[in-house]
Amino acid sequence: MGTKRVTTTKENSTGRNTAFHDNYSNNDMTRNQFVKRIESGNYDNYHIRTINGVKTPVSNPDRNVNNNLD
Repeated sequence: MGTKRVTTTKENSTGRNTAFHDNYSNNDMTRNQFVKRIESGNYDNYHIRTINGVKTPVSNPDRNVNNNLD
């Protein structure tokens, strides 16, 4: 199994992911930064859902566990 492209590095008390790490580029991102990069087309295997009024990065539904956020 390969290295996951993005991993969650921090979540708040309600379980919302708030910080992420791109394992390929070795960059840390806030949720807002990751959202903007997904919207710019930099992360093909991820999309944005609005959950409780907050734009939230999620992995695309597929059989590939290597792109799941956890």
